[in-house]
Amino acid sequence: MLKKADVGVGVYLLAAIVFFIIPIPSILLDVMLAINISLALIILFNVLFVKEVLDMSFFPTLLLFTTIFRIALNVSSTRLILSTGDPGNVVATFGEFVGGGDLVIGTIVFVILILIQFMVINKGSERISEVTARFTLDAMPGKQMAIDADLNTGAITDQQAKERRDKIQKEASFFGSMDGATKYVKGDATAGLIITVINLVGGTIMGIMYQDMEFADAIMKYGILTIGDGLVSQIPSLCISLATGILVTKGSNEADFSGILIKQLFGIPQVLMIVGIVLIFLGFFTPLQTWLFLGLGVIFIIASRGIGKEMEVEHIEEEVAQSESDAEEIRKPENVVSLLQVDPIELEFGYGIIPLADVNQGGDLLDRVVMIRRQIALELGTVVPIIRLRDNIQLNPNQYIIKIKGIQVTEGEVLFDHYMAMNPGFVEEEITGIPTFEPSFHLPALWITESQRERAESLGYTVVDPPSIIATHLTEVIREHIAELLTRQDVQGLVNNLKESNPVLVDELIPKLLGLGEVQKVLQNLLQEGISIRDLLTIFETLADHAQATRDTDVLTEYVRQSLKRAISNRFFPPNETTSVVTLDPKVEQEIMSSVKQTEQGAYLTLDPEKTKAIMGSVETEIGKLESLGKSPIIITSPIVRMYFKKLTEDYYRDLIVISYNEVESNIELQSVGMVTA
Repeated sequence: MLKKADVGVGVYLLAAIVFFIIPIPSILLDVMLAINISLALIILFNVLFVKEVLDMSFFPTLLLFTTIFRIALNVSSTRLILSTGDPGNVVATFGEFVGGGDLVIGTIVFVILILIQFMVINKGSERISEVTARFTLDAMPGKQMAIDADLNTGAITDQQAKERRDKIQKEASFFGSMDGATKYVKGDATAGLIITVINLVGGTIMGIMYQDMEFADAIMKYGILTIGDGLVSQIPSLCISLATGILVTKGSNEADFSGILIKQLFGIPQVLMIVGIVLIFLGFFTPLQTWLFLGLGVIFIIASRGIGKEMEVEHIEEEVAQSESDAEEIRKPENVVSLLQVDPIELEFGYGIIPLADVNQGGDLLDRVVMIRRQIALELGTVVPIIRLRDNIQLNPNQYIIKIKGIQVTEGEVLFDHYMAMNPGFVEEEITGIPTFEPSFHLPALWITESQRERAESLGYTVVDPPSIIATHLTEVIREHIAELLTRQDVQGLVNNLKESNPVLVDELIPKLLGLGEVQKVLQNLLQEGISIRDLLTIFETLADHAQATRDTDVLTEYVRQSLKRAISNRFFPPNETTSVVTLDPKVEQEIMSSVKQTEQGAYLTLDPEKTKAIMGSVETEIGKLESLGKSPIIITSPIVRMYFKKLTEDYYRDLIVISYNEVESNIELQSVGMVTA
């Protein structure tokens, strides 16, 4: 259904087309010219008082509409001038009154208007539009990165980030359109000049040939009408040109344009005082009008003193208001609601590390945080929560700490202008440096200077910069705690994403077979042991297949792991290579299964403490064999025992990898180098 506004715009454009084709009476032309002048003034003052440039985002289209309408009126007035010699009251009045009733005066005024448009307003607007469009497009990547940085530090929400990105896109489109739209204004002025010449020549010929007028009378009559037609067209055109210039020079600042302009021009009392003194001096010591310059000088001096007093009063009022605000803040009950929120991940650092996170000082830590979230998403298939970065003056200058859910879990120190050099094990020649330990894996290392970096790398040392050290440490901490960071809300987001492509599967599983919390627990179990949940389709299909038989999340996790055996094999067993592992004695497996007790809350082990101690001792021995070979500690068990053996060992050996035979691809080659016994 058409709206009134749609009808109005359609009629406006249709009228312009009709005026090109059908002659219109002079009274209707008067009405249209009056409307045209009104629209030009409305546009001018809208541009003047609008606070943000995007509030006039349709201005380029508006320029096209008004230009075509104004040219259509030009054509109609030309037709009336040449055919009847009576283009109506508005054109005649502009020629006789505004043009001074004289051909020479009117011509001079018209030429001045044309020169102002061509040489001053149009030329400047065109150049500013071109430069602004180029700079806006060039600045887009930097603005996008700034938004991503604010989003990752928690300074803005996802919704605010989306709004900012939309605004950047709109600004780029607007200034790109304005670059082309200024050509409409320039073309309009050119067309007006050509039409005026045609009117003058054609009208004079018509007066001499068809009205038997003398040349002087004909050129005077039609010259004044032509100048009137040119003025009534060029004055609205000048208003539109001026509006264009104001809009492109205004930029995108959200501000009260008029108020800011007046304040910037007359807001410094010292300037007004100096100007007043200079004007008084000119009035007394030069032949200039004494009363005029003396009067203006006195006015400026009085205004200077008045503005100075106002500024003092405003300053005092601001101090009083600030004092009252501070006192009110102290008196009112503390708002503790904001203190209850806990950031999932926080990175706090001392003031010596601030340059690493400050983009203005060349720091790229924020960019690395963005890459960490991307890396974890690709590796484990889950979204890392916003990582909050903040400085903490209570820390040592070079110290940083990492918090999970408000609790510190680790810390480290870096030297801002140094590099960390680590011996991979085969470098024999030592270099001098400050001894330290790599914070992620607690490996021995040295802090070296920039001048030593090239030599250390040539000797075979692994050399890393401070941002890389912090980023690696943060990544390892996130991997270690990613399971507890996975919330129900995160799981709901994953479910919604999968539902877009597989709605039948999701509807079958949730909530008919499993609740969201149970699915969350299975995903947490997988992440706890470093298994990616990116293949959510396979995970959900496996859960749907087995959830009717059991709702035990630990058992369901084992079924899912077996479905993901290709991913697990690829994760822990390199292709085309024999992997050394440790197996579990069948007797130990039997003892573990015999000690499993089933309850309504789940299964748990009741293994004898002495037996547990013996098993852990054997595990330590066998792990030592693998580590001596430079291999990762991997123990292979039967499927039914895997989850219980993992629970048994996780408090003793957190990094121990326990895999069942059903989780290994058939083409993987394994070599047993030992067996865990009791």
